[in-house]
Amino acid sequence: QVQLVESGGGLVQSGGSLRLSCAASGFTLDHYAIGWFRQAPGKEREGVSCISRSGETIFYADSVQGRFTMSRDNDKNSAALQLASVKPEDTAVYVCAASSTCWRSFKHQDYKYWGQGTQVTVSS
Repeated sequence: QVQLVESGGGLVQSGGSLRLSCAASGFTLDHYAIGWFRQAPGKEREGVSCISRSGETIFYADSVQGRFTMSRDNDKNSAALQLASVKPEDTAVYVCAASSTCWRSFKHQDYKYWGQGTQVTVSS
């Protein structure tokens, strides 16, 4: 069964840090680029970051550039998103997804597999 499972979400104070993980099962993650998306209540889903299959290319949304860091570990079939200097507007459900390509446009249609998401709440 193909699955992406996110973990690491929770409640964090403004300015704090959090590390999200994305674990794949049922398929080999290194065949895919990986993206992180987020969706806040009442807002559209937003692309946050993506990383190429090799890990050499990483894109970030302008809203998180310089604060979030994405990585992957193909040996562990997993990826991670390190959140730092978080702000209340970072509050959302964060979802990881797998795609054949990683582009700055973060097109949802490019992503084949999706996780269920993990909640991140930033208190002011």
